[in-house]
Amino acid sequence: MNENQTISALIKTLEYRIENGQYNDSVHKITLMTTLETVQRMLNGK
Repeated sequence: MNENQTISALIKTLEYRIENGQYNDSVHKITLMTTLETVQRMLNGK
């Protein structure tokens, strides 16, 4: 990720990493999942 990527690219990257097991351990997976959920909530105005 870099500062020029869009929010949709961030969401796709997070989803891809979670689905394909690209994380260090279960804590890292939970962090990715929480980040994804937070970004999606922000976009939905919740």
